[in-house]
Amino acid sequence: MPTYKYEGAYTSGEKVSGVVEAVSQTDAVNQIRQSCEIVLSIREVPRSSVKDPLSRLRKINAKSLSLTCQQFAIILKAGLPLVQAVDLVAGQCPDKNLAALLRQASEDVSNGWSLSYSFEQRGAKALPVTFRETVRAGEESGDLQAAFQRMADYFERMNKTHESVVSALTYPMFVIGVAVVVVTIIMLYAVPTFVGVFEGMSIDLPWATRALIAMSNFFQKYILLMIALVAFILFAVRLYGTTEKGGLALAKAQLGIPVIGSVVRMSNSSQFAHTMSMLLTAGMPILQSIEVAGRTMSNLCMSQEVLDTLPGVEGGRTLGECMGYAKELPPMLVQMTSVGESTGSMEETLKVLATYYDNETDLKTKRAIALLEPSIIIVLAVLVVLILFAVYLPMFSMYGNM
Repeated sequence: MPTYKYEGAYTSGEKVSGVVEAVSQTDAVNQIRQSCEIVLSIREVPRSSVKDPLSRLRKINAKSLSLTCQQFAIILKAGLPLVQAVDLVAGQCPDKNLAALLRQASEDVSNGWSLSYSFEQRGAKALPVTFRETVRAGEESGDLQAAFQRMADYFERMNKTHESVVSALTYPMFVIGVAVVVVTIIMLYAVPTFVGVFEGMSIDLPWATRALIAMSNFFQKYILLMIALVAFILFAVRLYGTTEKGGLALAKAQLGIPVIGSVVRMSNSSQFAHTMSMLLTAGMPILQSIEVAGRTMSNLCMSQEVLDTLPGVEGGRTLGECMGYAKELPPMLVQMTSVGESTGSMEETLKVLATYYDNETDLKTKRAIALLEPSIIIVLAVLVVLILFAVYLPMFSMYGNM
């Protein structure tokens, strides 16, 4: 669809400019007149600028976004024009994908596009919806610098939470990986070596040793089939999760897992509270804020429950009342949202609530890891003892018969 750049004016004499998408110039003029009375000039943006050479960019991480938003906030506060600010940030951005996106955005802004419109067209797959909508809200409120500063703080918190979880899971995952490799080597190479020794003893093997040999034979015959089966199951589950019904089912099952479900619920509550607080502070209408906040939540079940409140809020009911019908949202999140609405301080209430859920997520994650590490060690110890018992028992039997 063609894009048109226009300049218009109100009857009061105030001038405005912007871009619209329309099937024709006549349709574009009709759209423009819905917001301003007089169209002073209109021209189609060159087709070369509308093409999207960045459609295959991968998702940009929170760390890069936090740094970029901080740079935008500093440069815009210094009073530089937007095009120059975008150029400067693009030149300093360490993320190559984000730098390419910013360079294209600079060209788009020079051609008359708004920054939010450029991000929407060029980075719909790479940029989080929170980022794009907050930039739009900042432009509409006329305070883009404050919007970028809020996003810098927001993405910095998201990055710290992510790094904390990854750091906590690194050691347990490493131990589990080493355990799988060691057990595989024992079953494929060590046990067959002992089998040859046992066959030369001419004794009846104990049941534990026979079971270990049977497991080793099974591994040798079907190891490739087992790997293929595990890969197929993971692929099937992932494919099932891409469907609407499957995604909801897996998300609900995730919330039902002991310990992990609690961490997921706290983490998503934090995402919702942070996003809603930031968007409302940026001046975004509540319906749009609810939609964006719901879409940013990683658990599809909780996300859908937030989005299900939209018809009720649009019909005149309070957000807290509509959230009260949700089954998976924490009661405290619902109650504090209602308190924030009734006192007229929802932004601050949600901000405090987000900090609480951040701390709870961190605490529950550390507790889960603290339980996981000794559990892994105990399982490994039991496994090693059983293998040693099965290997040495025939030797003890032989010595007893001598």
